[in-house]
Amino acid sequence: MWIDDVTGILREAAEVAILPRFRALVDGQVTEKAPGEVVTVADQEAEALISPRLRRIVDAPVVGEEATAADPGLLAALREAPAAWVVDPLDGTANFVAGRPEYAVMAALVRGGETIAGWILRPADGGVYIAEKGGGAWRDGVRLRREPAPADPAHLRGAVLTRFLDPPALARVEAVAPRFTDLGPGAICSGVDYPRLVDGEQDFVLFQRTLPWDHAPGALLLAEAGGVARRPDGSPYLPADTGPGGLLIAADETCWETVRPMLT
Repeated sequence: MWIDDVTGILREAAEVAILPRFRALVDGQVTEKAPGEVVTVADQEAEALISPRLRRIVDAPVVGEEATAADPGLLAALREAPAAWVVDPLDGTANFVAGRPEYAVMAALVRGGETIAGWILRPADGGVYIAEKGGGAWRDGVRLRREPAPADPAHLRGAVLTRFLDPPALARVEAVAPRFTDLGPGAICSGVDYPRLVDGEQDFVLFQRTLPWDHAPGALLLAEAGGVARRPDGSPYLPADTGPGGLLIAADETCWETVRPMLT
């Protein structure tokens, strides 16, 4: 089955290019591709391994994070091509470089502008999350269904990565933080934050950047598990839409409606 084939490709990339370098990076294997954005040889080699193998399954353009850094025009495939792959060969690169286990390998298949399948592999523990549009969300073969979050904000746990907030938005988040049980920065890795929300470890996350490789797999996973992933203005999330506005994800509709006016 092709769903399992993709999982196997991601596992192979992790075993060959990523895990051998965890806490073993040497000089020259970490560079800065943009101010504050690092890339490692593991990112590059994993994407080079994953992309051609995905094209053998579905012959479609691959919008990989590292390939797009070199050629931003690849993003157009998400709007223009009948189908396209999205690949994040190493989500949470900064964590990986720092020797923290919160990193992931992710892929998604987009058709007609919508994500129809997504994969999140966490190499540190071997866990894999898979979602198919209309077919459910799964963790290691077990069907996932997110329980409703508490109705009282005082019992909610969430995350906001404040790094990309402007001063007014940062002040707003800091002002409401005491009203929640917990409001932290999250894992600084979408491939960990989405599974944590689906697994019930947190109830909401507010993201500022909406790059497709960060969110296409997880947004589908959350939706298929019963959660909500929408722009704070209420518009739907689409992988091709990388403009400003952020993305608010939550355990359920009531939770989303509760935290939106508090955080935005």
